[in-house]
Amino acid sequence: MTLPYLPSKVRAKSMGKILFAEQNGIYVLKFVGDVRLTLGPTISTFLDKLRNRENFRAMIIDMSETKAIDSTALGLVAKVGICCREQFAHTVSIISPNDDITRVLKSMAMQDVCMISSDPLTEASDLAELPREVASEDALREQVLDAHRTLMSLNKDNQDKFKDLVEALEMEKLETPSRLAS
Repeated sequence: MTLPYLPSKVRAKSMGKILFAEQNGIYVLKFVGDVRLTLGPTISTFLDKLRNRENFRAMIIDMSETKAIDSTALGLVAKVGICCREQFAHTVSIISPNDDITRVLKSMAMQDVCMISSDPLTEASDLAELPREVASEDALREQVLDAHRTLMSLNKDNQDKFKDLVEALEMEKLETPSRLAS
């Protein structure tokens, strides 16, 4: 999977960001702007750290300022939802007052692993941007593959939507020698 080249000025303007706050075991992620596969490593790193938290009480993902979100990011959000349900017996709440974003969430069956609400957060905590993580092309490909497998596990419609993409990525993975092996 070759990522398209974008000049750094264009990339900086079009890239989204993820803000984070935690207070008394309540975790808030706020997705701002275009949330795409380039933020996948950031979400994955957050998820890895979340799994080790002992003070976890709740997780809220605020999409009130999300302009767009791609299927890779949605697959990672589903993984956060599954992790919270299985590890902490908690259902993630997604705040989505934007009808277009809510429609995308529901079309991917996110309501099966998260509660979706249009009610805004009443208090904005001190949110700080999560450090932007960078991954190799091979790691990004693996993350895209894993995110789409997660979406496929949610329902039959998602299986049909992403079957060809997952198969193509699996074939590309087999055909492309790992750069780590060189």
